[in-house]
Amino acid sequence: MIEPVLARLAGLHPKVIDLSLARVERLLADLGAPHERLPPVVHVAGTNGKGSTVATLRALAEAQGRRVHVYTSPHLVRFAERIRVAGQLPDDARLRALLEEVERVNDGRPVTFFEITTAAAFLAFARAPADLCILETGLGGRLDASNVVARPALTLITPVALDHQQYLGDSLGAIAAEKAGILKAGVPCVLARQPAEARAAVAARAAALGAPLIEEGVDFESRPAPDGGLLFRHGDAWTALPPPALVGAVQVQNAGLALAAALALGATRPPVLDPAPAPATLGRGLTTVDWPARLHRLRAGPLVESLPDGWDIWLDGGHNPHAAQALAAHLAGWGDRPLGMVFGMISTKDVDGVLAPLAPHVAALRAVTILDEPLALPAETLAAAARAHGVAQAAAAASLE
Repeated sequence: MIEPVLARLAGLHPKVIDLSLARVERLLADLGAPHERLPPVVHVAGTNGKGSTVATLRALAEAQGRRVHVYTSPHLVRFAERIRVAGQLPDDARLRALLEEVERVNDGRPVTFFEITTAAAFLAFARAPADLCILETGLGGRLDASNVVARPALTLITPVALDHQQYLGDSLGAIAAEKAGILKAGVPCVLARQPAEARAAVAARAAALGAPLIEEGVDFESRPAPDGGLLFRHGDAWTALPPPALVGAVQVQNAGLALAAALALGATRPPVLDPAPAPATLGRGLTTVDWPARLHRLRAGPLVESLPDGWDIWLDGGHNPHAAQALAAHLAGWGDRPLGMVFGMISTKDVDGVLAPLAPHVAALRAVTILDEPLALPAETLAAAARAHGVAQAAAAASLE
């Protein structure tokens, strides 16, 4: 089992989050600098949409026949989801051996859980051939453990919003400046459309480094097509593509970011991806992307089986006001049946900011206390907050079931 080693690693450092590069740099040096032996790297930061954009870029690259390493966090079900090696998730035995190797080299010295697992990912990636490596930041960018690759092929910043203010700053400009810490001199950055304050912070960093910006709304854009597909503009040229497999209007933007990144990787010297991929190839990537729990309809399993006829159940992991606004925009189009919500959150999140855009669309809400989560807010607290936002039928539930 992998759980015992994960528990030991989680106990190596007394702080849940302590942003620094010194510990991970020391550990990587002791491991032989695996982060210096990676295939071309795309480094991704941002507040929302990172995981979906990474998953879409991976699908676009794999549609071109490329092998792709991917490092993401957190995981949904299995820890192995964080470390995808040349397209494959490692089994628990292989992953445990990898983590125990890094644990031995670390030799009990202080290190955060994210730092030691990031080092393990780099070690796994350095040992397996691949054509591309996509790294998602865990928190922020400038001092994130993934920010040790000296010269990635490309950086990418998804929309920036208020989240993790206790670590990143209490303004959009401060948070964007932390995210922009992944930019490198001369390395292009694909930049999502941003609030003015956030864009200014990224643009200032890019200008100081001479990092070209490839900006949504300027150099590229994506929008829904009248026939239900996706229209993508790159420069002056528009391409009609099928809709992304991921549901929701926000996924049109995420798909556009991934498409812009794929084309930017085709413009590198030498090119990392195809310089002029066929629309059919791009479409194959968009329609095969898989990233669960982002407006994800469950179609099988005990929860689905427990529902009355004519009911659907969907999952979404949004946990900040910006994500809630995107979810609410989608829910506004659901008028065929009443909408019920099962809702849980932790104490470090903006509960009111999340509930405010969602409440007008919710007929009934059942609040749950998240299991095995020290920071979980009590179900009764969440139900009271929902009632304060106008959800009259809001109550606490003893369990998810």
